[in-house]
Amino acid sequence: MTLMKSLLSGAAMTALSAGAALADPALIFDLGGKFDKSFNEAAYMGAQRWVEETGGSYRELEMQSEAQREQALRRLAESGSNPIVMTGFAFGDVLSQVAGDYPDTKFAIIDMVVEAPNVQSVVFTEEQGSYLAGVMAAMASESDTVGFIGGMDIPLIHKFECGFAQGFKSVKPEGQVLINYTGTTPAAWNDPVKGGELARAQISQGADVIYAAAGGTGIGVLQAAADEGILSIGVDSNQNMLHPGKVLTSMVKQVDNAVYDAFMAGTDLEPGIKVMDLEAGGVDVAIDENNQELITPEMQAAVDEAKAAITSGEVEVHDYMTDNTCPAT
Repeated sequence: MTLMKSLLSGAAMTALSAGAALADPALIFDLGGKFDKSFNEAAYMGAQRWVEETGGSYRELEMQSEAQREQALRRLAESGSNPIVMTGFAFGDVLSQVAGDYPDTKFAIIDMVVEAPNVQSVVFTEEQGSYLAGVMAAMASESDTVGFIGGMDIPLIHKFECGFAQGFKSVKPEGQVLINYTGTTPAAWNDPVKGGELARAQISQGADVIYAAAGGTGIGVLQAAADEGILSIGVDSNQNMLHPGKVLTSMVKQVDNAVYDAFMAGTDLEPGIKVMDLEAGGVDVAIDENNQELITPEMQAAVDEAKAAITSGEVEVHDYMTDNTCPAT
């Protein structure tokens, strides 16, 4: 975006730092764009809520390439932004290199752990929310075959896949979960055409509910599912409204809350690991006016039961990232 290019030019950044108050927070969006209807957009909504409640202002950048990460972080830190929040695991290595050079700046990274005295690492139990989505998919499926389409093939997205499969198998142990990933590079997050192609391939194999954990690519999955007359499951943001009556639910990660909380904390942001799990309201499945007719009383009861079992510890949802395995697949 033009904004990104202008902010990364030295002259523009000098003018910005000269004219802006110190300690304005900043938000850096990952590849896929601010309005991806998913992960980045959830972060944006959190920042906007902070603006509406406080009347404050913040800086924002949209990544256009991997090469811009370090430059963006350094320029924002040098301009006085504090705290600086970034969305996505891909900032991990760069932040590890940069954070120590700006000890007076607080950083928050979502979906990655970076151990530094001025960094807050926000992580979610995606496997728990995905388990609930799997329960719902199993109860809605008539073919006993469902699909999972991930974006970039990385351990983080396998957390979604594994939790979903475990939830599905808890209801239909003999059922089948079809699994595909869009790619192995960051471009996998923003390829709705490929997402649609993978969805249609899974439908041809009998899938009648497909869960997309693929950022902007998921938009193509949801569209293909609606076009083919099957149900889909959205991710990160509430995507139920994209195809009312066709999206069974969305596995919502409260990325908005993570950004809002970081902005509210300001320079008092506490370093360390912040876990946003089911019990803390960090993940959930979305039920609203767009999908409520799809939710039977039996399905709602099963979701409520699963939530209680997970929060009590009766049901332990496997975290793929602990050992890079998934017992349910």
